[in-house]
Amino acid sequence: MFIGSCRLVLEIPSNSSLKGKRMVVKSLKDRLRNRFQVSVAEVEEMDNRRRAVLGVAYVTNTKRHANQVMDQVISFVDSEGRAYLVDYVIEIL
Repeated sequence: MFIGSCRLVLEIPSNSSLKGKRMVVKSLKDRLRNRFQVSVAEVEEMDNRRRAVLGVAYVTNTKRHANQVMDQVISFVDSEGRAYLVDYVIEIL
Protein backbone atom coordinates (compact mmCIF):
# COMPACT_ATOMS: atom_id res chain seq x y z
CA MET A 1 0.00 0.00 0.00
CA PHE A 2 1.27 3.47 -0.91
CA ILE A 3 -0.04 6.82 0.25
CA GLY A 4 0.56 9.90 -1.86
CA SER A 5 0.23 13.15 0.03
CA CYS A 6 0.63 16.71 -1.08
CA ARG A 7 0.63 20.07 0.71
CA LEU A 8 -0.53 22.88 -1.59
CA VAL A 9 -0.06 26.56 -0.75
CA LEU A 10 -2.48 28.78 -2.66
CA GLU A 11 -2.70 32.54 -3.05
CA ILE A 12 -6.13 34.08 -3.70
CA PRO A 13 -5.21 37.68 -4.67
CA SER A 14 -8.58 39.08 -5.72
CA ASN A 15 -10.33 37.99 -2.54
CA SER A 16 -11.43 40.46 0.13
CA SER A 17 -13.32 38.30 2.66
CA LEU A 18 -13.24 34.93 4.36
CA LYS A 19 -16.60 34.12 2.77
CA GLY A 20 -15.11 34.65 -0.70
CA LYS A 21 -12.12 32.49 0.23
CA ARG A 22 -14.41 29.69 1.45
CA MET A 23 -16.26 29.72 -1.87
CA VAL A 24 -13.02 29.39 -3.87
CA VAL A 25 -11.55 26.71 -1.58
CA LYS A 26 -14.77 24.66 -1.40
CA SER A 27 -15.16 24.71 -5.17
CA LEU A 28 -11.56 23.59 -5.68
CA LYS A 29 -11.83 20.84 -3.05
CA ASP A 30 -15.03 19.49 -4.60
CA ARG A 31 -13.53 19.44 -8.09
CA LEU A 32 -10.38 17.65 -6.86
CA ARG A 33 -12.46 15.02 -5.05
CA ASN A 34 -14.70 14.41 -8.05
CA ARG A 35 -11.99 14.37 -10.69
CA PHE A 36 -9.18 12.47 -8.93
CA GLN A 37 -10.95 10.58 -6.10
CA VAL A 38 -8.58 12.10 -3.51
CA SER A 39 -9.17 13.26 0.05
CA VAL A 40 -8.78 17.02 0.46
CA ALA A 41 -8.86 19.32 3.48
CA GLU A 42 -7.87 22.88 4.29
CA VAL A 43 -5.11 22.40 6.85
CA GLU A 44 -3.59 25.84 7.58
CA GLU A 45 -4.13 29.60 7.12
CA MET A 46 -7.87 29.32 7.79
CA ASP A 47 -8.13 32.89 9.05
CA ASN A 48 -6.06 34.39 6.23
CA ARG A 49 -8.41 35.63 3.51
CA ARG A 50 -5.80 35.59 0.72
CA ARG A 51 -3.92 32.36 1.40
CA ALA A 52 -5.04 28.74 1.72
CA VAL A 53 -3.13 25.56 2.45
CA LEU A 54 -4.69 22.31 1.30
CA GLY A 55 -3.70 18.77 2.20
CA VAL A 56 -4.38 16.11 -0.44
CA ALA A 57 -4.09 12.34 0.07
CA TYR A 58 -4.48 9.31 -2.17
CA VAL A 59 -4.11 5.59 -1.39
CA THR A 60 -3.10 3.12 -4.10
CA ASN A 61 -1.19 -0.10 -4.64
CA THR A 62 1.80 1.30 -6.60
CA LYS A 63 4.21 4.11 -5.89
CA ARG A 64 4.19 5.16 -9.54
CA HIS A 65 0.40 5.59 -9.57
CA ALA A 66 0.45 7.64 -6.34
CA ASN A 67 3.08 9.95 -7.84
CA GLN A 68 1.15 10.21 -11.11
CA VAL A 69 -2.08 11.23 -9.34
CA MET A 70 -0.25 13.84 -7.22
CA ASP A 71 1.34 15.28 -10.38
CA GLN A 72 -2.09 15.50 -12.03
CA VAL A 73 -3.54 17.22 -8.96
CA ILE A 74 -0.74 19.79 -9.00
CA SER A 75 -1.21 20.46 -12.72
CA PHE A 76 -4.96 20.88 -12.21
CA VAL A 77 -4.54 23.29 -9.28
CA ASP A 78 -1.83 25.22 -11.14
CA SER A 79 -4.26 25.82 -14.02
CA GLU A 80 -6.91 27.17 -11.62
CA GLY A 81 -7.81 30.75 -12.48
CA ARG A 82 -9.09 32.01 -9.12
CA ALA A 83 -6.20 30.73 -6.99
CA TYR A 84 -2.49 30.61 -7.74
CA LEU A 85 -0.26 27.74 -6.68
CA VAL A 86 2.60 29.29 -4.68
CA ASP A 87 4.30 26.16 -3.35
CA TYR A 88 3.77 22.42 -2.99
CA VAL A 89 5.41 19.41 -1.39
CA ILE A 90 4.75 15.80 -2.45
CA GLU A 91 5.47 12.85 -0.22
CA ILE A 92 4.93 9.17 -1.05
CA LEU A 93 4.77 6.77 1.92
